[in-house]
Amino acid sequence: MMNTKSGGVLLTAAILTGAFVYMLFVSAPRVSAIPAFARKYQTSCTTCHSNYPELNDFGEAFKKNGFKFPKDDEVFVKEPPVMLGSKAQKEAFPGAVYPGEMPGSIPIGFRYSGFFTMNNKRPLGLGFTPRTDMFTPNTFTIISAGSFGQNISFWIDDDVSTGGSGADGGLGDGYLKFNDLGHYLKLPKDTLNVRFGQFELDLPFSEARSVYPSGYDIFDQMSVAGAWQTNGYPLIMPTTNNPFTLGAPQRGIEIGGYPNDGNFSWSIAVVNGSNDGLAARNSKDVYARISQKFNLERDSTSRKEVQAAGPTGPRDHTSIRVGAFYYYGRNVQNVGSQTYSYLGAIREPFYRVGTDLRFKYRHAELFGVLMYAHDRNHLIDTEAGTIASGLPVTYSGGFAGLNYWLYPWMIASLRYDAVNSPADFFNGMSRNATRNRITPGLQILVRSNIKVVTEYQHGWEQPNPAGPNPFFRANTFVTGIDYSF
Repeated sequence: MMNTKSGGVLLTAAILTGAFVYMLFVSAPRVSAIPAFARKYQTSCTTCHSNYPELNDFGEAFKKNGFKFPKDDEVFVKEPPVMLGSKAQKEAFPGAVYPGEMPGSIPIGFRYSGFFTMNNKRPLGLGFTPRTDMFTPNTFTIISAGSFGQNISFWIDDDVSTGGSGADGGLGDGYLKFNDLGHYLKLPKDTLNVRFGQFELDLPFSEARSVYPSGYDIFDQMSVAGAWQTNGYPLIMPTTNNPFTLGAPQRGIEIGGYPNDGNFSWSIAVVNGSNDGLAARNSKDVYARISQKFNLERDSTSRKEVQAAGPTGPRDHTSIRVGAFYYYGRNVQNVGSQTYSYLGAIREPFYRVGTDLRFKYRHAELFGVLMYAHDRNHLIDTEAGTIASGLPVTYSGGFAGLNYWLYPWMIASLRYDAVNSPADFFNGMSRNATRNRITPGLQILVRSNIKVVTEYQHGWEQPNPAGPNPFFRANTFVTGIDYSF
């Protein structure tokens, strides 16, 4: 447990951070360093984001429409695109190259985040952990996105640096998307779209573009069975060791749609299933998601518009969104009999199934996810050289959270994460089978593209290999800056 002294230090840090944020907010000069789409349309980041990088209703409609305004896009564009061809080529197709377009200027934006962390006192038996770390660079990301005409859009984001100066980053999303292919089949607008490349799965809440410094525990969970031991020698070995995480980018192809008003959406993706790495097996995985949004705006005219207008500009509709998702794959181990020479490849099907909810009402956003995971497991007798089916490796859990806009530029948050994993408990990761974390936070938009983030992570009880207390909590206070330009 965190002692009184460390609690006082964290409270003092929070007060100092609040004072710093206030002075920064009232004294900083007005800036207009905004990313690519804001430059293209000469508009504020808050047009599409109530708290970037999370999208508001207008931002979601903008993204679904291939990074174009949902209505009268050509009227609002301030940087006209470069036309690649003429109307005559369109009429001559397929005898000529179909005309297209590309952005008038290079559509590149940058995002940087860096955080100051303060940890409570950790047991010495776990090795040295510094109590404070001064504004460690988290990520520096290059982002490029736009459209290649009416129905083709693209997105690329690459972490040039992660975890500090000189650290290697990697590609996040990099895909090409074809919108409204159902038009050729006389289907309603945007009923059928296709994207391919590397992309985050169609999760109910994005982890790659989350507003929080910490990720969703259930999306980062892996299935690892551990080992059974007899007299210190592993005789019975469970085989499940699945590196797949739901929150990691995947490589594959996705079809989906959101007919007409976009309140109903669906998607099916076929992916490698090896996170953002190279394919590790011949089989492919399948992910599917459906969701339905119920618009609760009283005014019928407002319900039909892309956004509802308030005194301070665009705001989200009052709405409830419910959804479900399912992931199925086959983890393959012992390929080429590299681990167990007396056995062939071990194929273990696994699935993830979940449901989600999001409720938006004026200044509040309530959201949550429940998920269950199941991995088939085998038991290997290393002495007899035999294999048999064992109990599956399972885990469950999710998260629930509340975001509340105290002001348009100040957002308070509270999130609860929980993962129930008997296998992790057996492997000694926590005091109980369920690991839970409570995370209150405060975010302040100093400007529409500059944000100060504060978060306190109250973790679960972990085993203490040394010291008088058998368990401890690895609590952390995080504050820092996040800006884009």
